[in-house]
Amino acid sequence: MPLRTLADPDTLPALDPAYAIQRPALGLGPLDPAPRILLLYGSLRERSFSRLCVEEAARLLRFFGCETRIFDPSTLPLPDQHAGDDHPAVHELRELSLWSEGQVWCSPERHGQITGIMKLQIDHLPLSMGGMRPTQWRTLAVMQVSAGSQSFNSVNTLRVLGRWMRMVTIPNQSSVAKAFNEFDDGGRMKPSSYYDRIVDVMEELVRFTVLLRPHAAQLVDRYSERKESGVPIDPMIDLSSLATAPQS
Repeated sequence: MPLRTLADPDTLPALDPAYAIQRPALGLGPLDPAPRILLLYGSLRERSFSRLCVEEAARLLRFFGCETRIFDPSTLPLPDQHAGDDHPAVHELRELSLWSEGQVWCSPERHGQITGIMKLQIDHLPLSMGGMRPTQWRTLAVMQVSAGSQSFNSVNTLRVLGRWMRMVTIPNQSSVAKAFNEFDDGGRMKPSSYYDRIVDVMEELVRFTVLLRPHAAQLVDRYSERKESGVPIDPMIDLSSLATAPQS
């Protein structure tokens, strides 16, 4: 099963608990069951800074009351390499996306853009699959790491892809410059403004995920799809007309 095991899942040495709200979405919607968040990263290097960022994000999400899963893309084939994309890693990625309510995408910036590993994972997620939609209505947080000065090319591309995949991409984002300076020898992120921004982004992701939870089905209900499926509106249950009806 291509999932990363999260080391020290409950240890947050860079987080100052005096300022951390453990349930940032309290009052915005139902908190049970725990929000389900899938995290994707875009490098296969042994010391992958996009993976290390994703692991820090996963620990924070756990602290905020979420259930997290980190996909390991190391066995993922190229699109169309197998007939019908019939490959265990592809099936697992799609099942994880269906399982999720929100996602985190973190890519390194390579040649001014996201990596092929990052795009490969997104390319394996269809808009529609057997009547189910692996990405539609799910919330999305985007992050990037850079070897040099701070850039936003990768997060901007991830935003475009998120909209294309019909996801709700949250306003905040993270871009970690000179990422090699931001982690200790054990792979943990040092206290910094970059770390604080990741905390901000994960807080916001949890809030948006919980806020949209009760409304997901209504937010993605489309006229064109109702028309295509031949399912007319039942006026007995369509209450929207009441809001625009003239008052006597």
